Amino acid sequence: MTNILIVDDDINILKLVDVHLSEAGYKVYEAQDGIKALSILRNNKIDLAVVDVMMPYIDGFSLTRNIRDEYDIPVVLLTAKNLIEDKEKGFQSGTDDYIVKPFEPKELLFRIQALLRRYNKPHDESIIRTGNTTINRKSYEVQIGDRTIFLPLKEFELLYVFISNPMQVFSREQLIEQIWGLEYEGDERTVDVHVKRLRERFSKLTDDFTIKTVRGIGYLLEAKR
Repeated sequence: MTNILIVDDDINILKLVDVHLSEAGYKVYEAQDGIKALSILRNNKIDLAVVDVMMPYIDGFSLTRNIRDEYDIPVVLLTAKNLIEDKEKGFQSGTDDYIVKPFEPKELLFRIQALLRRYNKPHDESIIRTGNTTINRKSYEVQIGDRTIFLPLKEFELLYVFISNPMQVFSREQLIEQIWGLEYEGDERTVDVHVKRLRERFSKLTDDFTIKTVRGIGYLLEAKR
């Protein structure tokens, strides 16, 4: 599902846009100021942002610059003004499109659909993220914020399987087959040992995810929302 962030201090605008985008099949995140918006961006995979210009704490131009510096997603600016100077400032801050209030929700929807088509890129399955944790299967690196961690191969592959499939329960047998292979002749308890090591490594480093035991079956990874 495509995730869209709507940032506006007007609760009526938030609800109006939320209703129309949800009906169109999008998952909508709402923020009434730029501080909350940045928190949502850090903790969720957002595909597009719709940002109001006039907001408390961080105005829409500054928020757009912050988004452009850190995230490769399209941004639509909302404004109550139709002045060329404001449009110029908006595009200079990095917005991809500009829409003036009051607007027809369908027009916003059409613009969002057009931007998403333009930004649509093949998904790189070698890199996955949850919260501030990034796993790169090409380099076998785990990045948590500014810290880079290199794991033993089997621990890395186990973590990659878990994070690629959040909330999916895996039996020990399934994990053995996926990571150690069908020819593995060792004990299934090796899964328990590797899970224990992952828990010990990451419990003090991040709360982005938790590996939980499913009694009588195996394990699942719960990602922070």
